[in-house]
Amino acid sequence: MAQGEVLGFEEYVRTRQDALLRSARRLVPDPVDAQDLLQTALVRTYGRWEGIADKRLADAYLRRVMINTRTEWWRARKLEEVPTEQLPDASVEDSTEQHADRALLMDVMKVLAPKQRSVVVLRHWEQMSTEETAAALGMSAGTVKSTLHRALARLRQELEVRDLDARALEREERERCAA
Repeated sequence: MAQGEVLGFEEYVRTRQDALLRSARRLVPDPVDAQDLLQTALVRTYGRWEGIADKRLADAYLRRVMINTRTEWWRARKLEEVPTEQLPDASVEDSTEQHADRALLMDVMKVLAPKQRSVVVLRHWEQMSTEETAAALGMSAGTVKSTLHRALARLRQELEVRDLDARALEREERERCAA
């Protein structure tokens, strides 16, 4: 790789690293995993930097590399979860409402399949159009729309279930305090 290309890549990373880390953070729930995801994507992109003719598309290229890498990790994962009869209590360290909402959303996003999560992240967090999302994920616009529709329906369903569970717990607590 020529010296100018190396400097161009370094400058690109320097100026876009915060936005790219936010994109990675939206793809994986753990901040450390998000940093690993971004670094892996940058390493893979560095080797192909000369081949990206239009550097204005570098963000899209890197997002695609991050999505592919996350998918590879997901496929290679070992099942570390153990099914239980009762879910553990969810806790939120920060007491602000915005942080609680964000934590809930990130937790609820875990119920989606990787493809659905990618569509939701690109369409709603990255505010990409349907066509841009389709191009980034290598699928048709119709597939993006139907996948987004199913993903949002699944998120609504999960939020309703959690809301009902929370209300039931509140009611039990009130009854216990009244007794």
